Amino acid sequence: MICNGTEAFLQMLVDAGVRYVFANPGTTELPLNDALVTDDRIEYRLGLQEIPVMGMADGYAMASGKLGVVNLHISCGLGNAMGMLYNAHREGTPLLVTAGQQDRRLKFEEPILGSDMVRVAETWTKWAAEVERIEDLPSAMRRAIQTALTPPTGPVFLSIPLDIQMESADLDLTPAAPLDLRVRPPVDALRQAADVLLSAKRPAMLVGSRLTERDAVAEAVAVAERLGAEVICESGTTHGRQAFPCDHPLYSQVLPLWSPEVRDRLADFDVLLVAGMDLLRQYVYHEPARAIPEKIRLVHLDEDPYQLGKNYPLEVGLIGDVKTGLAELDTMLASRMTDDFAQAATGRTQTLADQRQSQRKAIRAQAASQRDARPMTSLVLMESLARVLPENVAVIEEAVTTTNTTFERLGALKNTDGYFGHRGWALGWGLGVSLGVQMAWPDRPVLALLGEGSAMYGIQGLWSAARYKIPVTFVICNNAQYQILKIGARGLDLPQAKAGNYVGLDLSGPEVDMVALAESLGIKARRISEPDELATAVAESLAGDEPQLFDVPIARTTPNRLEYG
Repeated sequence: MICNGTEAFLQMLVDAGVRYVFANPGTTELPLNDALVTDDRIEYRLGLQEIPVMGMADGYAMASGKLGVVNLHISCGLGNAMGMLYNAHREGTPLLVTAGQQDRRLKFEEPILGSDMVRVAETWTKWAAEVERIEDLPSAMRRAIQTALTPPTGPVFLSIPLDIQMESADLDLTPAAPLDLRVRPPVDALRQAADVLLSAKRPAMLVGSRLTERDAVAEAVAVAERLGAEVICESGTTHGRQAFPCDHPLYSQVLPLWSPEVRDRLADFDVLLVAGMDLLRQYVYHEPARAIPEKIRLVHLDEDPYQLGKNYPLEVGLIGDVKTGLAELDTMLASRMTDDFAQAATGRTQTLADQRQSQRKAIRAQAASQRDARPMTSLVLMESLARVLPENVAVIEEAVTTTNTTFERLGALKNTDGYFGHRGWALGWGLGVSLGVQMAWPDRPVLALLGEGSAMYGIQGLWSAARYKIPVTFVICNNAQYQILKIGARGLDLPQAKAGNYVGLDLSGPEVDMVALAESLGIKARRISEPDELATAVAESLAGDEPQLFDVPIARTTPNRLEYG
């Protein structure tokens, strides 16, 4: 087919099932903008800055399971996008990130805006390249698309010079071949894993985001019920997707954040089945350095061989698709399980169910005891919202000291695929992600819970929400501070922090007027201080068809530690 580079680029995206390009343009990307004036097969979604642009693509790809495509403006655009690229790298989100490059005929002059973008991007991508010849563009596109979508999935980067975008040639635009990614673990390894698990006196499961991303939650539930195993999700630092139903009697919250608490939490178990998570990815160093007790025997199932035995020796490592692997493991457990083990599993399940009921009652009682406090506490805010969440809601969280896994602890999330939490921790992620999720799921309500500090990193995304009428409900959990940093400073035993003195951690004097800011970007907004008013407003907004923002002042005090999970 005779076409120019931009036409080839668009045709191959269409053949890959791409619907949107998320972008902020510049001179070196103008051939794409020009082509899309008359090509309506792909919709261009403009963001005013690269943080929300990347966030939108990230959220869309995570929710849809399809390739997200980003077009950035050469070196400066890539630079602005790097924090969000790091997030996508940590999540394993399949993104094709592209940027225009200066005309190759200017390369020797080291032109303005030009740079070696491949070196910049390659650390946080699965593959990065610059297209040097028009004839190589189809191969580069096929390789990029297939690499991004093949487990372990992740972002890729292509730099495409301006002259190649405009040059024409006779090109082979054969699409990248679809692959069946359900690779089963070896049968002998599954048998070994079943034997180890059935030898346990008190088994547990550690589960992570890749279960949700590979549609393996039902299989995890079946194995947990078979074993009568307490199920613990990855800790708050990596708790990106909800990997197990939080209203299930075997669900036992998330791992604590720090090594000593993790060891205490796991101390009573003798065998752990780990599935679909990194073991472990900690945040702050604490003694003892080893978070998992030495006596525990580990069975680990994951699609990424790099994760198996990376930090902790394994009894059995299972390389393969988590959905297929868990289904086959459950079959083996059923065929090898004794009556005594089955009876013990039933007893463990009932005990855990009783504990979950008591814990939820205690949380609600605690929230009730705080309802008269103003500004409202984080717990009251979350409990008020928990009462009005639709069953099919999608929740995007970037307000960790407020959200504090309260929805999960209350069993308020009635679906697993609709939860999105931070994994890379580069701020500004949540606002853009919520827009991408809503675009992927136009028939589902989307709630974005954002801290005022993190929201300010990507606040330009509100303009995109208004322009494209993306009906996300934004709740700003506003304590006018970087509270998590204050907690962290106290955790590091820093003397001034212990005395309550901080520099650079307060967002007051002046406090940001989130309502005026949202309205200036085209979003209906108001400030709400009462729990019942908030619940009613959010319920109405989630049922509506326009974006709205609610700025909610919450307690400005700082706890000594983050009781996460």
